[in-house]
Amino acid sequence: MRRRGGRLVAALRERPAQRRAFQLGTVLCSLALAPSAWLWVSAGDRVGTVESVPAAPVAVVFGAGLDDGRPSPYLEHRLVAALDLYRAGKVQAILVTGDNGRDSYDEPDAMRRYLIEHGVPEVRVVGDYAGFDTWDSCTRARRVFGVDRAVLVSQDFHVRRALALCAAAGIDAHAVAVPEPHDVTWLYGGLREVPGAGKAAVNAWLRPDPVFLGPREEGIPRALADAARR
Repeated sequence: MRRRGGRLVAALRERPAQRRAFQLGTVLCSLALAPSAWLWVSAGDRVGTVESVPAAPVAVVFGAGLDDGRPSPYLEHRLVAALDLYRAGKVQAILVTGDNGRDSYDEPDAMRRYLIEHGVPEVRVVGDYAGFDTWDSCTRARRVFGVDRAVLVSQDFHVRRALALCAAAGIDAHAVAVPEPHDVTWLYGGLREVPGAGKAAVNAWLRPDPVFLGPREEGIPRALADAARR
């Protein structure tokens, strides 16, 4: 009897600790997911398809990796969506932004070559070679290339973060969410968005300078001037 009573007292003592651990876990999970909820709410009705998004002067295509110097499948799907926007007359210029942090890896030139090979005039495709992450791409699009209105092009798991960061950078944007099969790559991309959302919230709040800012570039104004002459 004495042993049963001891077990009962021990169980009662453990319950407050278990309850506190559960409450702490709930709070931590809520804090971790709050930035993701913010991205979904802030995107509102600005995510659509090539057919549904409103026209804008510029499409901004974010890098998504290379395979032997050529666009990866995910990146190629983004570029195809940008081509569709251009051919539909929804945009007049395309800004491709990605990583060229080392000589052996050049996302923007691979993206430019792909678009030019598929019929976009060279003057209409502008490369941002210091788009090391989404915030850098967005703030450089505004501060270096002068983009103030755009259609963003990325996979559906990423476009809401891109929208929030471009809005924080001063760009009025809608986005095309490129659909993908829900495979391992898609699941990995979705999982990366959880910490990515937290980083985005910090960037949107602090609005830091990009890794490399550099001087103003005239590629987008030239592209739009060429479009106006046609």
